[in-house]
Amino acid sequence: MVARSPSFAEALTAGPVVLDGGLSNQLEAAGHDLSDALWSARLLAEDPEAVVRAHLAYYEAGAQVAITASYQATFEGFAQRGIGAAKAAELIGRSVELAREAAGRAAAGGIAGPLYVAASAGPYGAMLADGSEYRGRYGLPVDALERFHRPRLEVLAAARPDVLALETVPDADEARALLRAVRGLEVPAYLSYSVAGGRTRAGQPLAEAFALAAEADEVIAVGVNCCAPDDADRAVALAARITGKPVVVYPNSGESWDAEARAWCGSPAFGTDRVAGWAAAGARLIGGCCRVGPGVIAELAAVLGR
Repeated sequence: MVARSPSFAEALTAGPVVLDGGLSNQLEAAGHDLSDALWSARLLAEDPEAVVRAHLAYYEAGAQVAITASYQATFEGFAQRGIGAAKAAELIGRSVELAREAAGRAAAGGIAGPLYVAASAGPYGAMLADGSEYRGRYGLPVDALERFHRPRLEVLAAARPDVLALETVPDADEARALLRAVRGLEVPAYLSYSVAGGRTRAGQPLAEAFALAAEADEVIAVGVNCCAPDDADRAVALAARITGKPVVVYPNSGESWDAEARAWCGSPAFGTDRVAGWAAAGARLIGGCCRVGPGVIAELAAVLGR
């Protein structure tokens, strides 16, 4: 009898589990221009093989989880390109299929599993592509945000990822909408805020933001991503204490984005010396976000013994 692979929730309990790094920087390193409102989601239609190769690079580096290229894949965003609802749903679902294909290739190449897929659902501001994903406060009520998120989450859930990644959430109001939107989908989720200085990007205290997920049965991990490593250091223990759940943490490299110059500046501050501290504080899902590539993920996996 073939042994059953542990579920994603079971893997977190046994953790820590290694997440991948930034998908966009890996695609850019391969020569793809992502200066587009759809960002990496554009390649779901134009070059799906590039997405597979990017995921594969992280699996080969030691990641156990690949986050799909659906962060900016929305019905509204595709509609702005003249892509109808049926085709948009196909592309959103394809993001999960491409990550699964990469996992299959990794396994065929001798990478030990199990390997998991996290279906990315970025915030409303990611669809706007104007930087508001780092501000929140869109001027929309929670009900409207729930109506925005639910159709995409339904498509992602139907593709059967191991977990829904509700990531880079800047605002506790949007977290409320997302927690409503995942009810009944029968796929577990993790909720990850983008933070600055101990607060959400919209300015709410992190303790209050984390508390929203404490009683949500669908949410199996809570934490932060797409933030400075220093802010991640402070957030991990707080998320564990407030929610009692496994913590997810995957900050940026520590460089900062100059929106006017459209360039990264500063020096990387993401060092693997932080990783053991995150794990000791309750982190069970650990990786990197923007500007963190396969090399750093390989070092991180080695620290965690993966």
